[in-house]
Amino acid sequence: METMTGAELTVALLERQGIRHLAGMPGGTNLPLYDALGRSRIHSILARHEQGAGFIAQGMARASGQPAVCLATSGPGATNLLTALADAKLDSIPIVCITGQVPIPLIGTDAFQEVDICAMSQPVTKQSIQVRSVKALLSVIPDAFALAMSGRPGPVLIDIPKDVQLASIEVDAWPEPGRAVPPLCANANVIDTAAQKIIAAQRPILYLGGGVIHADAGDLAMELAQRCDLPTVMTLMALGVMPQHHSLSLGMLGMHGAAATNHALHQCDLLITIGARFDDRATGKLEAFCPDAEVIHLDIDAREIHKLRRADVPLAGDARATLAQLLERLPPLEHPHWQATIADIKTRHPEPNWPTQLNTPQGLIKAVAERLGPDALVTTDVGQHQMWTAQLYPFLRPRQFLTSGGLGTMGFGLPAAIGAALAEPERTVVCFSGDGSILLNLQELATAADLPLNIKVVVMNNGGLGLVRQQQDLFYRGQRVSSTLRNPDFCQLAEGFGWSTQDLSDADNALSCLHTALDTPGLQLIHAPIDSDARVYPMVPPGHANHQMLVAEPV
Repeated sequence: METMTGAELTVALLERQGIRHLAGMPGGTNLPLYDALGRSRIHSILARHEQGAGFIAQGMARASGQPAVCLATSGPGATNLLTALADAKLDSIPIVCITGQVPIPLIGTDAFQEVDICAMSQPVTKQSIQVRSVKALLSVIPDAFALAMSGRPGPVLIDIPKDVQLASIEVDAWPEPGRAVPPLCANANVIDTAAQKIIAAQRPILYLGGGVIHADAGDLAMELAQRCDLPTVMTLMALGVMPQHHSLSLGMLGMHGAAATNHALHQCDLLITIGARFDDRATGKLEAFCPDAEVIHLDIDAREIHKLRRADVPLAGDARATLAQLLERLPPLEHPHWQATIADIKTRHPEPNWPTQLNTPQGLIKAVAERLGPDALVTTDVGQHQMWTAQLYPFLRPRQFLTSGGLGTMGFGLPAAIGAALAEPERTVVCFSGDGSILLNLQELATAADLPLNIKVVVMNNGGLGLVRQQQDLFYRGQRVSSTLRNPDFCQLAEGFGWSTQDLSDADNALSCLHTALDTPGLQLIHAPIDSDARVYPMVPPGHANHQMLVAEPV
């Protein structure tokens, strides 16, 4: 039998879950937890903002596929986590957020730094629970990890009052660590129907979403595509499931997808949807999306099926388990006429003639990818640079590309890169950011400087909020309101935080400077000015169908 405090018990339970790193910030109501962390095997990472801590946890979880933890104090510390929680909820990322809270007798009295974080976070978590006794920790913490991992993954918040952290308990038996509930396979009869639809289809397309990655089903999705000769499209969150160069890959669909991809979807007669939710950025005008197609929809979250597009064959179940059963029912198939049609679509709607100069975003991304090779991890912030990266970086495997999809959170990239580097320390992590995005969590440069990490941040500086400005130019009469930035010297800022830097604007040989920064281990910020009028194309205008996209001007 072992006597310990609630704080010590919490930390011991985290250790039993396999947690090695934890990001957060201390404050009055979580100091007992930090005191216990100081005597534990867990590496406590001091973030410089709680939102940064939440995104560091996301970076660890997205790169590893395992739950990660962040920690905040009550009041403003807890509320600063809400954006990271909402981001994790929309992208189905398993994180456990632990917040301190004022002592139980003070709850409801408007005590210093008291907020009802459970009520505030309920819409953006799978569950938010306040622990009212030290004994409850023995079940609450393992259950939180199990819930975060089970079914459709997502964030869980645990709010622990300070007096519960300080209370003593005698532990005579330890609970088993929380594990994911074994996933369920879809109904066998419905799988039979899906197989028959696939066999009968003349113009099928496989439509993959991030759920394929969360289910570790990328290999089976690839097997399905290859066995059944299925042209394959991916959402932003699924990039890497099928390598960009694969003969069946049509790349990313939707608002900034390739023109040929969106035109091919418009002609398909069967859409085999796995782990995607028919998000508006993917579908464009929903009623015009794949208008002649029947839909097979496989998703772990039954609430997503029929939500936006009615499924002719609804498969509610785990992607990996269900795909394994589906593959047993499918013979090798070929679609020569459909493949010929797609080849013709690609001829009529070729990819843009992307520029290769280093002072263009496309040339810069290609140069970084060529130098880093296939092993690097890539994070992005949100904006034009995110879309250029999605279009051009040659992603080869799941969990290589970490980006904020559903919420589209500026400020995500840098802290997520820190988390990814902690989870995969042997890999180089490159973060593509914009001059607007990097400023939102710039303080996490200091967090990274505390750690032995290999992170490269590429700041594409176009003097503004690029994607906002692009839409203002195209759809708001060119009225650029609050989208032009008067920027600081990013290299001087980074150097002040302890980073090494390379400024491509001042370099006699920009490519050599880029290679030096990418080849040198450690923290490097690369400042890369780009044309302020550079635009992301193709682009589907708001309210339009995907096949009505705007295409790039001639180069």
